[in-house]
Amino acid sequence: MEKKFPLPPFTLETATQKVQLAEDAWNSKDPERVSLAYTTDTEWRNRSQFINGRAEVVNFLTAKWERELDYRLKKELWTFTGNRIAVRFFYEWHDMHGQWFRSYGNEMWEFNENGLMAKRFASINDITIQEADRLLR
Repeated sequence: MEKKFPLPPFTLETATQKVQLAEDAWNSKDPERVSLAYTTDTEWRNRSQFINGRAEVVNFLTAKWERELDYRLKKELWTFTGNRIAVRFFYEWHDMHGQWFRSYGNEMWEFNENGLMAKRFASINDITIQEADRLLR
């Protein structure tokens, strides 16, 4: 059986580790690597999109990082309990025309007993920024 440590129930230390592992994976911009943190039948809501299963996660992230260039993300643990973690995050990226954006959001995560994320619900808003105003490099 596939396991992704740390496993729930989470402590402050293990929830913080889980958040850092997610940040590191997403900053790799490798859709296959990222998808391995999720159950094969994972359920996502990302903005107004609904994504189901690892294959759809890979397709979604591939398209995302083709569109969101020089992507860089920072996640922060907000709270946790049992098998759930809430995070807040922001990331910066630019489009193919060179316009920079900062995207702010919150995610709610639910994990199975093997430490794989079964559910991810993300609310995200974007603002335009100047390249000189970037916080993440």
